[in-house]
Amino acid sequence: MIMVREHTRACERAGACVACALALFAGPLAAMEWPRTDAVMARNFGFNDRGRPVLGTVFEGEGSALAAEEGELIFSRSGGETVSRLPSPLGAWAALDHGDGIISIYSRAGDASRPPLRFRVDRGGPVIQAGISGWSRRTGFYFILYDRKERRWVNPSMVITPFPDTRQPAILSVDLRSEGGALVPRGQTRMSQGRYTVSVAASDTMTGPEDRPLAPHRIICSVNGAEIGSLRFEAISARDGILMVYRNGLEPAARVYAPFPAFEAGEVFLTRGQASMEIIVQDIAGNSRSVLSRMIVE
Repeated sequence: MIMVREHTRACERAGACVACALALFAGPLAAMEWPRTDAVMARNFGFNDRGRPVLGTVFEGEGSALAAEEGELIFSRSGGETVSRLPSPLGAWAALDHGDGIISIYSRAGDASRPPLRFRVDRGGPVIQAGISGWSRRTGFYFILYDRKERRWVNPSMVITPFPDTRQPAILSVDLRSEGGALVPRGQTRMSQGRYTVSVAASDTMTGPEDRPLAPHRIICSVNGAEIGSLRFEAISARDGILMVYRNGLEPAARVYAPFPAFEAGEVFLTRGQASMEIIVQDIAGNSRSVLSRMIVE
């Protein structure tokens, strides 16, 4: 038997979330603004892009990408140049240094003309022209925040006021896979005792004329009231060349994102008796949705 419970949190939850984020990411990040507010957000931080995490925010639309905060232009590349130690082919791109190890990257540009290096760009000043380069298929740009001291990509929505969003996330599917790799049929209520991997397909959407499925902010998995997995899309780290995401601790992104388009939310050991498994999905604005499944373990 599956019971569905839906929760809508008031918008003040978003303010509390951002306040916590500002305490976590103090310094230049706290003053940043979105590089565009009128473009369509096509992909957000943590989105499962065919088994890889999106490390920033992809916007679609014409016009310029504007500086999220005052900074010095320290890197600039045209679409034909190769770039090492960056997460993906970025096409034409530019990077601003905001001090304290924080840089913002504006990529997939279509216009090769850029301000000269060491040029100071004011907040809200144009950095690149939206275009099609790198991995992009539509006109737009890819906005990334990177913390060079901590070697991590930061979710912009953690430190920039989130876009208005009053809609609950969607839980598309919840799958269990046995230790041997067998997929448990959906809806099955009788289970064998043992270890299982929990995969959750979930998405969030903004309230706007061109909604796109986006990654949620957090996926929580609990069994009999005990949390066994908490996947958080706040930052993605690099350790020895491997991308790591936070799920009760650092886990390789390749593992968490492998069940594309779902996410590996955690592992659970089911013992004999009755078990209740709850999946809670939250977005950055504080809206949430949950699914409760009851099982008999033999």
